[in-house]
Amino acid sequence: MLLNARFPLRYIFKHIRADVVRVLLISICFHLLKLALGDYLPLIPLQLPTILGSSIALLLAFKTSQSYDRWWEARKIWGAIVNDSRTLVLQVRAFVPEEFLRANAPGSPLKTMAYRQIAWCYCLGQSLRGLDPTAGLAAYLTGPELAYLRPHANKPLALLALHTDQAKTLYEQGALNAYQQVQLDATLVRLCDAMGQAERIKYTVFPVSYRLLVYFFIYLFLMTLSLGLVKTIGLWEIPVLLTTASSFFLLERTARYLQDPFNNKPTDTPVTAIARTVEINLRQLLQEPDVPAPLAPEAFYLM
Repeated sequence: MLLNARFPLRYIFKHIRADVVRVLLISICFHLLKLALGDYLPLIPLQLPTILGSSIALLLAFKTSQSYDRWWEARKIWGAIVNDSRTLVLQVRAFVPEEFLRANAPGSPLKTMAYRQIAWCYCLGQSLRGLDPTAGLAAYLTGPELAYLRPHANKPLALLALHTDQAKTLYEQGALNAYQQVQLDATLVRLCDAMGQAERIKYTVFPVSYRLLVYFFIYLFLMTLSLGLVKTIGLWEIPVLLTTASSFFLLERTARYLQDPFNNKPTDTPVTAIARTVEINLRQLLQEPDVPAPLAPEAFYLM
C-alpha cells in the first residue's frame, strides 16, 4: 500500500518507459514525414484529437474508478478479517472454562487457536500473492498441523478446518455449550466468507480487451494530434506529444495496478502488515511478554 510519503519519480516513470519510447519514436517519425511530405498530408482539424482526448479521459476515469473499487473492497475484506480474528480469540477466552485454558500452557485451546489464527492470516496473504503459503508458519503451528496442511491445495481452508475440528472437540468435551458453539461457528463462517471474497477478487481478471481498447485510442489520438499540429509548433510537437501521452499512460498503469490488489506490488493491499497487526493483538490477548513490533514500511509503501 502506498503511503503518504515522498513518491520517487523513477518508480513512476519506469513503468511507462517503454510506452514513452514508442511515443518518442512515433513523434520523430511523424515529424520527419511532415518535413518530407508536408504539402501532401491532410490537414486535420484540432477538434478531432480534442474529441478523442475527451473520450480517452472518460474511459480512463471509468477504469480508474472500477479499479479503485476492487482495491477498496480488498481492503475492507482484510479489515473484516482483523475484526473476526480478534473476535474468535475473545470468544474462546470468554466461553471456555479456565480449567480448559490453563493460561498459556502447551496444548491450551486458547493459545492453539490464537496461534493458528495468526498462521491463517499470514497463510492467506501469501496464498493470494502467489507466494509459498506455508513460509514461516512453523513458528505458529505444531508438527501435526503442518503435516495436515501439506496435501491440501487450499491451505488457508485447511487451517479453518482445524479450527472447526477444535470447536467440535471443545463442544464434545463440555467446554462449550450449544449456543457458544454456534457463536464460534458464525465467526468461522465469516472468516471463510472473507477468504472467498478475497479469492474472487484475485482470480477474477479485469477484461484485457478494455486495456487494449484504451491503448488503441491513445495511439490513435497521438497520431491525429500530430497531424493536427502540421505547420503549427514545429519541433515543440515532440515534447507536447510526450507530455500528453505520459499523462494518459500513467493513469492507465495506475488503474491496472489498483485492479489487482494481491500482486505483491507497492500498490497492493498491505496483507503482511495487517497479518502482523493481528499477531500483535492476539499475542497481547494471550499476555505474552515478547510481542513483535508493527511491520516497518519501505521507503514509500507498506507490504
